[in-house]
Amino acid sequence: MQGLGQVNGATANGPLLRFAGVALERGGRLLFDTLDFELAPGEGLHVAGPNGSGKSSLIRLTAGLLRASAGDIVRAPAGLADDSLALDRELPLGRALQFWGSPMEPAMDALGISRLAHVPVRLLSSGQRKRATLARVAASGAPLWLLDEPLNALDAEGAERLARIIRAHRDAGGAVVAASHQPLHGEWRILELGR
Repeated sequence: MQGLGQVNGATANGPLLRFAGVALERGGRLLFDTLDFELAPGEGLHVAGPNGSGKSSLIRLTAGLLRASAGDIVRAPAGLADDSLALDRELPLGRALQFWGSPMEPAMDALGISRLAHVPVRLLSSGQRKRATLARVAASGAPLWLLDEPLNALDAEGAERLARIIRAHRDAGGAVVAASHQPLHGEWRILELGR
């Protein structure tokens, strides 16, 4: 897993993510209000809650894809893994991942998809596509990882591989926000939405 434990652009002293008085309204419905938290290097935040509580919206908001209704968000550079594959479906997986610029081999090895480097992305199973999306984030060098339902489509081996790369990232001073309705391996702070 050489290269997976490196975090670029992180500051050792300050938080990698800060929400201060953040509110989010979507479709005329207030999902959350006055949300305050910080995420320091090495920490993981598990965003939990029922469907429709705003878990995915919080990830998208953190990534800058949505605008807060109120409050301030400060974050380090982030890598996002959501339901968007963000890979050219016609290219072989290895070439499609290379579009993102970083050396992908360590991340592909860590997620068990190196053998698929020559397979067109469109032929990958849903679990293989999920691993490819996670490899893209793992190789990004971003200190903050934003993972929306990271365990969806992963088998037990894939979930274990994900747990290892998350642990390596956090051990290297990175932080992770994961929105999931499933339990996550390791120690996480819990942010429960929709209560």
